[in-house]
Amino acid sequence: MNFYGKRVLFIGAHPDDIELGAGALIHNILPHCEVTCVTLSDNQKNPKLKNVLSEHYKSMEVLGVPRENVIVEKFETRYLPAHRQEVLEYLLKLRREIKPDIIFVHSEQDIHQDHNTVTQEALRAYRGITVLGFDVVRSSHGFFPNYFVEVTEEDVNKKIEALKQYKTYADFYYFDEALLRATMIRHGALAEKSFAEGFDILRIVGEFKKCE
Repeated sequence: MNFYGKRVLFIGAHPDDIELGAGALIHNILPHCEVTCVTLSDNQKNPKLKNVLSEHYKSMEVLGVPRENVIVEKFETRYLPAHRQEVLEYLLKLRREIKPDIIFVHSEQDIHQDHNTVTQEALRAYRGITVLGFDVVRSSHGFFPNYFVEVTEEDVNKKIEALKQYKTYADFYYFDEALLRATMIRHGALAEKSFAEGFDILRIVGEFKKCE
């Protein structure tokens, strides 16, 4: 199944979420479309995470996302559920400004309260648009992808290189290169490809076209 969007929007709750969930895909599609990456919380209220924001920008630079297309907002980490209406209104504002064709957000199987809020409000904000869910392994619960997108070994290596920019998280198990690579190999095996990123289908909006 081929899919395409001129404007593709990735939305994550925190710095690192988007790269963990879809970094290889982002590197793969950048030559073909306009990618915007939006992170709702900058995580800067936690003094232990003071470098995470700059690491996020470096990570996105490795993937090739233009700096002007990397947006970080200041919603407070772990309190997004208390600000659902503000999140919804912000996502609607993005819809008006960016006019995205495809949305990538957190999987519905993600139990982190911020991740879950982003996904629920995105489904409200982007009615009538395809929405796919990416996985952040540390907060997954029952995630099993049902939509696979083939990526190349170069894409895989760029995702790993991008995540290495997060020196703050260097010792976290879900940043381990072997785990990241193995996940993309596994998803590739499920799709009978060498490598793939896996997503769950939150909403597909399409049309059937006659093959030429």
